[in-house]
Amino acid sequence: MEKPGPITAPSAAWQLRLPYAALALFLLSLAALIWLTRVHDGETQYNTLISDVLWMEQNVQFHLDRNAAQLAELGPILQDGMSAQAEAKLRHLLRAESGLVRVIWLDRSGQPIAAMPPLTDDHLIGESRGAVPSRSTFRLALSVGRTVYAPAYEVAGTEHHFEAHVPIPSDTGAIAGMVGVYSLDNLIIRELPWWFSERYRVSVIDASGREIAAKSKVAPLSDALSYSIAFDPPGHGLVLRITAYKDEIRWIPALLIASILLLGGIIVWSIWQLRLQLGRRQAAEQALRGEILFRKAMEDSLMTGLRARDLDGRITYVNPAFCRITGFTADELIDRMPPMPYWDPEHIDRTVEVHDLILSGNPPAEGVELQLRRKDGQRLDAMIFEAPLIDAEGRHTGWMGSMMDVTEQRRARELARQQDERLQATSRLITMGEMASTLAHELNQPLTAISSYSSGSLNRLEDGDIDKQELVEIHRKIARQAQRAGEIIRRVHDFVRRSEPKRAPLDLNAVILEALALLEPDVRKRGMRVVKELTSGLPTVCADPLMIEQVVVNLLRNAMDAMVDTPRAQRRVTLATAQENDVVTVRVADEGAGIPDETARKLFEPFFTTKPEGMGMGLNICRTIAELHHGRLSYERRPAGGTVFVLSLPV
Repeated sequence: MEKPGPITAPSAAWQLRLPYAALALFLLSLAALIWLTRVHDGETQYNTLISDVLWMEQNVQFHLDRNAAQLAELGPILQDGMSAQAEAKLRHLLRAESGLVRVIWLDRSGQPIAAMPPLTDDHLIGESRGAVPSRSTFRLALSVGRTVYAPAYEVAGTEHHFEAHVPIPSDTGAIAGMVGVYSLDNLIIRELPWWFSERYRVSVIDASGREIAAKSKVAPLSDALSYSIAFDPPGHGLVLRITAYKDEIRWIPALLIASILLLGGIIVWSIWQLRLQLGRRQAAEQALRGEILFRKAMEDSLMTGLRARDLDGRITYVNPAFCRITGFTADELIDRMPPMPYWDPEHIDRTVEVHDLILSGNPPAEGVELQLRRKDGQRLDAMIFEAPLIDAEGRHTGWMGSMMDVTEQRRARELARQQDERLQATSRLITMGEMASTLAHELNQPLTAISSYSSGSLNRLEDGDIDKQELVEIHRKIARQAQRAGEIIRRVHDFVRRSEPKRAPLDLNAVILEALALLEPDVRKRGMRVVKELTSGLPTVCADPLMIEQVVVNLLRNAMDAMVDTPRAQRRVTLATAQENDVVTVRVADEGAGIPDETARKLFEPFFTTKPEGMGMGLNICRTIAELHHGRLSYERRPAGGTVFVLSLPV
């Protein structure tokens, strides 16, 4: 097959003109449709008018026939005179909506017997005086045996009445006929429903073309929608003319055509603008496609896992880093509902708790650390941060989470913690090493006393020159010296032992007294004096007693070291405790030479020391322990000379 050649210029021009030709055809079709719709609408309105007029004619005919039947039923009742029943029926028949204004009953000669309301000529005008009721119409009704209607006549007030003569068949009765006098105005006004009056003007025209009754509202009448029908009964040349009101909301043809032309012009202009916009949009789409590819490449290169969820917790998106961290593919995670496959069954309760907390709208701002499990079964420590997903309309549609694998960081933190504990234990061992000679001397005293008491007791026993009471007293002294040695060994053991941190409610005064007991031999050896200003009734703090004791021991030994060159009489360490708002403080004050500014700047740095045999880790470890307990360690200069170290711990 031959390949199709390029589009020629005439063909391209035709393709360019085709939309405009289609637009012109569309506008012509629209104009024709509107014209046909208008014609159809006019025909529909005219058919509706005829239907409504026929309904009105039937309704009036039914109304007149019903009144005639009631008059015929009333005649025999009135034969015996006016009874309560007859009066009630008359009043019911003369209600305003019936159109009747008077009921007359006649004898066979056509003379009125009685009427309700009473018969007078006051309301009659001209030739109608003395001619009501019409005797000729009554005789015609008797002869034909059915209801006959008399011609309409004018009464006072520009109203018109007509009569309905109903014969009463009876050979012996006094009443030969009933006459109902109708008001044309009442019949037209009362009988027509409201919706008919809202649509049409109704008028009654006599044989001379004069309008004798009408019901209308103040509104312009239509020039085309009008219909006339003979008003029979009562007949006698009366005509009903029904004229529709103008519908103000109908479209004006000129305005409609102008709107169509305007719409067509707008469409043509819009098509031209769309053609201009098409090139710009293609360029923008190309730029957007490049931007999307750039951002996707940047997102794929991230080491942080990204995961989007809807408000129900269903995963809607994961990036490659999230798949690498968990070991699951995107197809395995998209559209998954909780529980997720990377949740660790051993920590499912904690994971569900965090999941529900996030979906409730309260994600932790500082993030949350969870234990998860990879697809291959390896455990994973992850730090997760959540932020709400907001669409272009400002609606909250879900949550975007970023996940970082902190397994190695956590291992490093745990290793650092273990090393810190080892360092603290080493520091305590070093401290005890420095105190070893003093402790050895302190232990030597009770051991020497035990040996002396034992030797003396054996000698006295061999000589037989000892009584039982004296022997008991010697053994008591031996027990006291052994207890003293054991207490010294227990304190040393508790201080140097390495154990996991155990926080518990702690009485700081008790910990300080324990530290003082441990350092008591060193205090005596150095000729120091310790002044205790311990505030009673301090609130407890949540802390590890061994760690806090290590801080107090280090601060006391540093205070004693700072007063090596101080005269023995002035070697005084002040230990004070107090409560300040919601913290408890321990103040260790010496009366040494103080700390130079150069040394103060490096005071808490690791491996910085002013002692030839020091490691430079004591104060650093003390500060670490204080911060571990959410407290702080600081120092101040004493006005009279020396340094004050302050340990603050929250209540």
